[in-house]
Amino acid sequence: MRPYLIGITGGSGSGKTTFIRQLRKQFPEDKLCIISQDDYYLPREEQYTDERGEKNFDLPKSFDRKAFRRDLKRLIEGETVIREEYTFNNPEAKARQLIFKSAPVIIVEGLFVFHYKKIAPLLDLKVFINAKENLKVIRRIYRDRVERNYPIEDVLYKYQYHVLPAYERYILPYKEEADLVINNNEHFDQGLDVLTGFLKSKLG
Repeated sequence: MRPYLIGITGGSGSGKTTFIRQLRKQFPEDKLCIISQDDYYLPREEQYTDERGEKNFDLPKSFDRKAFRRDLKRLIEGETVIREEYTFNNPEAKARQLIFKSAPVIIVEGLFVFHYKKIAPLLDLKVFINAKENLKVIRRIYRDRVERNYPIEDVLYKYQYHVLPAYERYILPYKEEADLVINNNEHFDQGLDVLTGFLKSKLG
C-alpha cells in the first residue's frame, strides 16, 4: 500500500521544525517518516551569489531537487534512504548520517515543497504553517544568531533581501492551495491536535 504523503511548508521562522518535532512525538517510529528539504542544499560553491557578493540559500535552485525527488520516490516504494546531514556551513557542527525508513505516513517538509512541480503532485495533504512577519523575523534572528552563530548584520541582510522576497514569490502564493492552514503566532496546539487526530484515524 502506498504511503500517505503530507507536505508541510511555511516561511522561515514560521515554526515548521518545532511543529514537526511535536508531531513526531505523537507516533511510533515505524509509523511516521520525515524527510526534509533542508538536507538537500547544494554545496556552498554552487549557490547563487547576489550583487553584494552574498550567497543566497533561499531560492528553489539552492537545493538538489533531483536527489530530493529521487529519495522521496524511494521512500514511497518502501526503501530506506541514507544521507549525510547538512550543517548549514557551520564549521563547529559535525554532520551525522541520517537514515530515513519508509513508513505508512511520510512527512515532506521544506520551504519549496509546494513549488516544486514534480514533488507537489505527489502530496496527498498540504499543510501551511503561518505566522506574522515580525514573529518570523525574531525567530529567524534567534535561530541564525544563537544556534548557527551567524553575525547579526548578515542575518538581517539576508532576511530583507533573500528570505522575504523568496517567501513572497515562492511560498506565500501556495497558501491558497493548502488543505490545512495552521496559525503559529502564539502556539499551534489546536492545529497539532487536528493533524494528529486525522493521522491516527488514517493509521487505524
